[in-house]
Amino acid sequence: MIMKFSTNFLKEKYFKIRYLIEKYEIITIALATSLITIPLNFAYGSISCMLLLASTLLSVRKENLRLSGELLLPVLLYVLMILSLFWTFDFNSSVSGIRKELLFLLMPVAFFLMPRPNKEGIRTILRVYSFSMVLYTIYFICRAIAHYLRDGNSDVFFFHNLVTLDLSAIYMACFASFALFHFVAEKKKGLLEKGSIALLITFVILLSSKSIIFIDVLLIICYYIYFSKTPKSVKALTIVVSSLFLIFSIVYIKQVRERVLLEYETAFVDNTISKDAGNARYKMYNISLHQAWNEDKFQNNNYLPGTALRIFQIRIFKEMLYEQDIFFTGFGLSASQDQIRNKVKEHNLYPGNGEFNFHNQYVQTFAELGVFAFAILLLMMFLNIRNAFLKKDFIHIVFAFTMIMLFLTDSFLTRQRGIIFFLTLYCLFNTLNGSKRLYILNNKI
Repeated sequence: MIMKFSTNFLKEKYFKIRYLIEKYEIITIALATSLITIPLNFAYGSISCMLLLASTLLSVRKENLRLSGELLLPVLLYVLMILSLFWTFDFNSSVSGIRKELLFLLMPVAFFLMPRPNKEGIRTILRVYSFSMVLYTIYFICRAIAHYLRDGNSDVFFFHNLVTLDLSAIYMACFASFALFHFVAEKKKGLLEKGSIALLITFVILLSSKSIIFIDVLLIICYYIYFSKTPKSVKALTIVVSSLFLIFSIVYIKQVRERVLLEYETAFVDNTISKDAGNARYKMYNISLHQAWNEDKFQNNNYLPGTALRIFQIRIFKEMLYEQDIFFTGFGLSASQDQIRNKVKEHNLYPGNGEFNFHNQYVQTFAELGVFAFAILLLMMFLNIRNAFLKKDFIHIVFAFTMIMLFLTDSFLTRQRGIIFFLTLYCLFNTLNGSKRLYILNNKI
């Protein structure tokens, strides 16, 4: 009798909690929270993800359970991460990496259990996220103004100085750009939306991430050619104004101009003097792309600029594939850094270069988990952009294209912020827009 009473009591409480979660759309709030807390301290991101998982578990309905191929792939990737413990070159680092990458398992499980999100729910989540990015923009710009008034140094408005090195200008530019395109794609734009667009464009340019600016220009042109319903004359004017604004920013904003010119100068010219490293007494010399790929031995006063660094990292990965038996297994999750340090030492580069990861998510995945994990990642990218184009969903296209391109220049999934951003949006878009379901569990089964 007591057992029956307890069971009925728990069932009653469970159904009441589930009703409240559905009534107040707690899952939608939790999804929005997981995105808007990304720029904050890591603890907030962890708490928001726990809130999402808890609210999902408490609102499970049998008819909602569905698993798509898109959701299965991150789980398979996480299984390979766990299996890498059997062959890893650095067991402790791999264990730490498995804890950090746990969302590759938990996020797809949450989307497997929760009610399928509708377009209006996704729009609400993205709108809340986008306005939160506007608030972050205002905060960082106001903080930079305060620092400038105190110190008189205009560098506080640009690159990592604007948002801190820990947060990273590249990551923040990615987050802000996605919010920007949400407002761009809105059919009805009021003064608030137009002001938000202006603020976010300014913020992205100040952050001076060349890759993000390049991606954004392509996407703006794509939007006004293929998606915007405005008259052709307005489309042309918008593209021209956007291009002129970009050119003006590059030509007349000193810090942005210098970052662009640095890449151009160092890409093809050997041994230019570095302005980012060294000093008047000890000069550092930039390595060109040709040197980064071909030079056998460097000097301790050689410096790898952004693109040259990425070329060098791809080169040493190629050498690792030839020299070590890692094609199928990789070094193990998060176990490649010592191998990079060894290569930096072998090529006689400044030891500090050994602290950079591969700065390429495709290479990072291949090097640490082998060819099968690499194939899974490529398949995720393919299905993601395929679904985006099939549904003609511009915001999904923005996300898919940005991730494909950004993965070429950064190991985006080695940091918690990148993991939360990618997996939340990947699962969100592909749960709504996914391909044919593999399994559907309903009352008939």
